[in-house]
Amino acid sequence: MRTTAKKHNKKQDTGVAQWRFMLLLGFILVGFTGLVARTAWIQIIQPDRLRQEGDMRSLRTTADPSDRGMVTDRNGEQLAVSVPVQAVWADPKEIHAADGLKNTAAWMALADVLGLDMRKLTSSVADPKRRFVYLQRQITPAVADYIAKLKLPGVHLRRETRRYYPSGEISAHLVGNTNIDSAGIEGVERAFNDWLSSTPAEYKIRKDRQGRVIENIGVVKEGKKANNLVLSIDQRLQSIAYRSLKYATEINKATSGSLVLMDVVTGEVLAMVNTPSYNPNNREQYESFRARNRAVTDTYEPGSTVKPIVAMSALEHGVTNWKEVMDTRPFSIGGKVVTDSHRMATGGLYDILKYSSNIGMAHLALRMQPHWITGKFEEFGLGQESGTGLMGESSGMIPMRSRWSKIELATLGFGYGLRVTPLQLTAAYAALANKGIRKPISILKTTQAPQGQRIIDAQIAEQVIHALEGVVEDGTGGKAAVPGYRVAGKTGTAKVATAGGYGKDYVGTFAGFAPVSNPRFAMVVIINEPHGSAYYGGSVAGPTFAEVMSSALQMYNVPPDALPDPKAADMNTAQRSEGKKNATRS
Repeated sequence: MRTTAKKHNKKQDTGVAQWRFMLLLGFILVGFTGLVARTAWIQIIQPDRLRQEGDMRSLRTTADPSDRGMVTDRNGEQLAVSVPVQAVWADPKEIHAADGLKNTAAWMALADVLGLDMRKLTSSVADPKRRFVYLQRQITPAVADYIAKLKLPGVHLRRETRRYYPSGEISAHLVGNTNIDSAGIEGVERAFNDWLSSTPAEYKIRKDRQGRVIENIGVVKEGKKANNLVLSIDQRLQSIAYRSLKYATEINKATSGSLVLMDVVTGEVLAMVNTPSYNPNNREQYESFRARNRAVTDTYEPGSTVKPIVAMSALEHGVTNWKEVMDTRPFSIGGKVVTDSHRMATGGLYDILKYSSNIGMAHLALRMQPHWITGKFEEFGLGQESGTGLMGESSGMIPMRSRWSKIELATLGFGYGLRVTPLQLTAAYAALANKGIRKPISILKTTQAPQGQRIIDAQIAEQVIHALEGVVEDGTGGKAAVPGYRVAGKTGTAKVATAGGYGKDYVGTFAGFAPVSNPRFAMVVIINEPHGSAYYGGSVAGPTFAEVMSSALQMYNVPPDALPDPKAADMNTAQRSEGKKNATRS
């Protein structure tokens, strides 16, 4: 019986063990099946999420460093270049993870070399949740090397560029400058920002956990290379012009000054300078009133410098001729008395231009329709933007009225009531020097002379040119003479407009061109509000014109003038003698 019971228990134990084994095997099989199914689901049916998680930990996007395009003058002289510098940045999370702030001595050294307050420096990295903060940008390579040797955890360097201007204040107004992110904010830097800017190419790479690149995947975004910009400016003339204008501004105690020099043949601007100026390499001394390019942003009443244009309109419409002798004694109109600074009893058109007679021009203007004068101003480019694309350019103002009083028309005849920029006035004289052909203005170097547009008969233009030569020979513009060359030009002395009328200050101007026999350069010099012993345009602006024009003619090897045209000399002989007889300085 005992033997039978033992056999029965043994069979029962074996059955339980087998059942437990099969149950365990079932669980293992189910688990394995689930793992296989899950693996298949992740890797075959829905692999994107797993791939995304892996890519987030290993894939990075990087960009090639790119520099801004270079700005040069017409001869390749550098006016704006990008130089390599470094930016210091920090990863606060990394700093706190390494307990980096405990190294007080190293952080004090960092604050000292960056010129920062220690408390402000450490407070900027106090938030451990932040991953990026600039400590300072555009530091020199020497400072960057010093910081690298400090080996502060979480403090890194990154390459960037800084704009440098070799010509400094000389070309600051024209070239302009950029902000800390290398975006143009003034001058041609802003006007041609898209042309000068580059877009870095972006690449996708894979890194391991130590930050090493283990795979270059490919280009994510194609970059755009920067373009260089070649200006029409001749930096040699630019330097001479700035030095001369700065001296004239200081010696005459003037508020400001502007000078524009143009090539008559091509319409290119060879020099454009203003005072006061600023150093674009020193951002700390930047002041908006110094950064203004007054040659294109500021407008002035041109005064007598537009008398030649009014005279050409009068000749074109037949209201006078070179033989007519007019009464040039003071007269009253609209309750105002028109007077001259150079008095003469009578005079022809030659004398009126030579001695800058307001009275004579007022008589001519009163004979004309207003739109004859304003229309001719517009044809010469006054009251219109130049088309150079320079930022902040003013279009000036040509008065347009349905009704004109006699005094308004009379004063328009000698340059009051309208406003022009120095660049516009220079272009107008370039058109006159070009025998009445107006060419487009360019601040970029051109490969060939552009086609121009005729705006006045060539014979009328030549007659006025010879009259303006008399202004420099023995008229109001004697100080603008250049030895060895025949110069034609016109002085201008206009009162500064104030609220409700005119103040006591003046704007002295000289506008002209040379050489008369074959005009090459046109120039305008403006001295604004001189407070020295002189204020007439011929006295304050004439010497600067002579100095810069002489340098330009010699630098470009322009031969001395031929003798004056005998026909032009005969035309003006009678008026010259009459002018010398009647003209007296007041």
